[in-house]
Amino acid sequence: MSEMLDVVIVGGGLVGGLTALLLSQGGVQATVLDAAPVLDQDKTLAVMNPRVLALSQATIHLLKTVDVWNDLARQMPYSGMQVWNKNGYGEINFGHASEEQPRADQALGSMVEPSVLNIAIQQKMLQQLKDYRTQVKVIRIEQIAKGWSIQLADGTILKTKLLIGADGANSFVREQAYIDLDILDYKQAAISCAIKTTQPNQYVARQIFLPTGPLAFLPMASLDQQENGYWQSIVWTLPDDYADEYSKLSDQEFMQLLTRESLQMLGEVVDVRSRAQFPLKARAAQRYIKSGLALIGDAAHVIHPLAGQGVNIGCLDAAVLCDVLLHDLKRGVWANEQTLLRYEHQRKGQNDAMMHSMSAIGWLESSELFPFVWARNFGLKQVEQFEVLKDRFMQQANGLGALQHTRYAC
Repeated sequence: MSEMLDVVIVGGGLVGGLTALLLSQGGVQATVLDAAPVLDQDKTLAVMNPRVLALSQATIHLLKTVDVWNDLARQMPYSGMQVWNKNGYGEINFGHASEEQPRADQALGSMVEPSVLNIAIQQKMLQQLKDYRTQVKVIRIEQIAKGWSIQLADGTILKTKLLIGADGANSFVREQAYIDLDILDYKQAAISCAIKTTQPNQYVARQIFLPTGPLAFLPMASLDQQENGYWQSIVWTLPDDYADEYSKLSDQEFMQLLTRESLQMLGEVVDVRSRAQFPLKARAAQRYIKSGLALIGDAAHVIHPLAGQGVNIGCLDAAVLCDVLLHDLKRGVWANEQTLLRYEHQRKGQNDAMMHSMSAIGWLESSELFPFVWARNFGLKQVEQFEVLKDRFMQQANGLGALQHTRYAC
């Protein structure tokens, strides 16, 4: 008979790893099943990843809590954000531009490559977890009395009182638990790549709403320190047919198009690396929990990349779930269904609201009907004029409010 484990986490990425490390701090050792191998640090860090994650202040705080933040090989803080319409007069500015890299207490957040985060999280798990397994393939999951059984490709069978699915948008845990998924196909795709511009970004994240969809210029760290400030990661949301057309352009043609469509907001685009295209679909699990099981991160929800909040709400899932579990552990309770329901109640409503609001904003910004053009221009202008509205936007974006009543509040 195999031992009944307290908790098994399927997925060893940022959200799954953060969950395991937070539980470890609370005295609970999780078994983590990671499909990825142990990453080669030198090879991974020698390549500049074209995509970046816009980490909120709450996510940064959680990474500091588990002693991962200072281990990041590189990251790019940003002190300002600028959002405006190409064919309009509305504009919002948060924070400020800076000639020098902002200090941590001045930054609105930070842009970090996923590969850089994965290295730091994985190394911390290798140091602190007693049972962290890499290159693991889960082939079957089923509910048993007082828990779940997980079968691995090598024949190993694990039994656990609590199973946490942190295995991404195409979650095998969610599928095997028979939790239904609502999907909204935006009929859009995003083009991402790294670009170099002739003018520095001044540590400002920029997003311009074009008739075809939003185009974001996100500051990113360069492998060459002398070029820091001139490299951006872009996320360009487009209708499927436009994305297909633009993806077929040569690098030179794409750089010229990007320079023109961005209104030369950072001068000319003079270099482009690692173009990729991916479809955009919102996904929402109809439930986050079952008896002895919880979904977190992309396994539970995938939202439009418009505000760059996907990874941040996943990290908030991890914090809230760990908080309720560790709170009840002090009372001698573990993975009680009422405990898991508290997690679901705290997170699902907020995440669904975020998903629907991002969908609505994306639709509003892509409409060229006069009433909607007027409404979005007027709305941007009003937010820019009233500091109380800007403060509310920033409070929502920084994520700290969601941690307020947890042990991770700051």
